[in-house]
Order: sequence, then C-alpha cells, then structure tokens
Amino acid sequence: MARSYFTHDVWLEDQADKGVPLYKDCYVDDLRDLKLAHWDLRGCDTAFIQFTDMNGVTEARVQEIPAGGSLKPFKLGVDELIYVLQGRGFASVYGDISKAHRDFEWGERSAFVVPRNAWCELRNMSDKPVRLLHFNYLPLAMTVITDPNFFFNNEHVNGSMIDDADQEFFSEAKDVEKDFGSAWGKVGTKVWKGNFWPDLLAWDKLVSLGDRGAGGSSIAMYVPGSEMSAHMSVFPPGRYKKAHRHGPGRLIVIPGGEGYSIMWPEGGEKKIYPWHAGSAITPPDQYFHQHFNLGTKAARYFALHPPVQFIGKDEDESGNAKESNINYPNEEPWIREYFEEELAKRGLKTDMPEAAYTDLDYVFKPAPTASQ
Repeated sequence: MARSYFTHDVWLEDQADKGVPLYKDCYVDDLRDLKLAHWDLRGCDTAFIQFTDMNGVTEARVQEIPAGGSLKPFKLGVDELIYVLQGRGFASVYGDISKAHRDFEWGERSAFVVPRNAWCELRNMSDKPVRLLHFNYLPLAMTVITDPNFFFNNEHVNGSMIDDADQEFFSEAKDVEKDFGSAWGKVGTKVWKGNFWPDLLAWDKLVSLGDRGAGGSSIAMYVPGSEMSAHMSVFPPGRYKKAHRHGPGRLIVIPGGEGYSIMWPEGGEKKIYPWHAGSAITPPDQYFHQHFNLGTKAARYFALHPPVQFIGKDEDESGNAKESNINYPNEEPWIREYFEEELAKRGLKTDMPEAAYTDLDYVFKPAPTASQ
C-alpha cells in the first residue's frame, strides 16, 4: 500500500492494515450504518473516515459502544469533540492531578468536548448500541510531534483544564455576546459557548444569516480554553441556500431534516449528495456547495470547523473566500428547476420568492426555525 506524506495518514493506514475500516470520501450517507471493526487501541468497534481535503488537518472516526457496555478510560493529547449519532449514555471525565470526576449524561444529538490530557470513560445506558462521531485536530498535532504514543494514554502525568474546573464544567452551553476576537464570527454577536450541548435539534436561539439567503439562521459554537469551534445553521422548508465556498476541513453532520447538497469545483462537474439525519458531508477545498431543504420542517446542519488557519484563501471577515457566494440570479437555471421537481415528487411546492431570482439585493425576511 502506498504511504502518504503526513504522519497521521501513515498512522491511519497502519490502523487499516490491522483491520479497522478506513473510508475515503467527501460524503457518507448515514454514519449510523457505517461498517465498523474492532480497534485494539480503544477496545471497541470503530471506523475512520478520511474526508476529502482533510488529510493532515482533522480526524473523524465513528465508535460504537455495545448495549449496556462501556469503554475503558482513555486519555488523548488533543481536545476532542464527540457528537452522539444515536443512543444515550454517561460520561465521567477527570484529570491526572485532581482525580475529581465531572459526570454528566448525554443523549442522541448531544455534543461535548473532552479537554486534552483528560481521562474520559463512556458508558452506554440503553439496550441498543451507541454510535459516536469523534472529531479532533490530531493530524496537525502529529505533524509537529510524530510519535503517536505521545498522544494516546501517555503515561506522563499531564495537567488538564479539568483539574482546575468546577462542577459546572459540563453544564449546558450558554448563549453569550461574543467579547473575544477570532476568525469565526464578529465581536458583539450572539454565540453558544461551553463544553456540552444537550440536543442540537432543540436549540432555537439563533442569529439571522442574511448573506447566505433562504431566510436562514445560525449560531457559532465556542469551547472555552480551546481553539475548537463549530456552528449550526437552520433554514426553512421549501427553500435553499446560495452556493458558496471556503477552505478545507469543515465537516457537516445532519441532526435533522431532509434534503441534498450540490458540490463542484469552479468550472467543474456538479454532483448531488442527498442527506438526512446521520448524513455527513465535507466540501473539498474551494468547492462551491449549496444546501436544499426538501422536508416539511426546518432543516439544520452542524458544521465542525478546522483550525482557523484553514478558513479559506483570501478570506473576508467571516472566514470565507472572497467572492464566495453565487447569488440566485447568477446561478444556472437547472438548479432551481431540479429543486422544484424534487419538491413536486413529495407533493410540495417551493417557498422561494420570485424576486430572489431577479433582484441581486433581495433580502429574505427571517423565518421560523422550528426543529425537525
């Protein structure tokens, strides 16, 4: 097997040689149905996904906990975000120094961040298997420190944020006014800050997102003491967002809704990717992509961000490539036609205003964001 340049790629290929599935694509129809196999390092069934243009940037993997089972405590040398694809369970997180446990329950569509160098034990509290999506910046870390053993259950006693944290560390994330600078979002806007999000489908404190069309809303998500971030976007039924592009590494997971996305490189072939709860898609670097809601309720997607260094080439203040949007009057006519045909198959009609296709300055009125 040909070996890659990046240390993390070589390590991934070694895991694949040991029998752990390694998928390489920009799209997975349903992470809940992905075929897994035993991974000795974690003692559970696992699959890695090397999403297109994420080599050397971010890691994504799916892990399963059997009904009533648990995973032995595990320590990772980088922050890791975990999204619950299905099931419910219990987490216990503690440090090498304090040993004080921070315990909390999680359920389907929960998301939480385990701080670097903290021990974490995960238990399944249901009679069905639990599926978890893990996301981190390990590939970048391995480029700097090329010894994998440095990151996995390192025997050295390391301090962690969890050692000095209070008992509220994994309380529900709060919406606050952004008072800090970063490449994601502007100071003064509402953001969702914390380490634990109980249910991404239930959150309704959103901010209007005018530049992407469709009357959609969004909320930026920040983790204290970490450079990890994400955002969640919601947009109404019968509508679709403008095509746009940016840098590599944003992994999009669907908590709820039904629709599809179109992706293409500038001047290249356009491909259609259907999605629903449990789907995952990542737009390759500088690929235009466009999201369409075919359901009867608002659709939402959870976008996990790469490090801010990868936001895009010649980016603007919001972290997108300049000239990143294609306005509705400038899109190819078949895009609208295909959307309306797909809606008609479901007995539905478009809710896109006619003026959006003729007025470059058309502004959507904010729409209700009822959950799916």
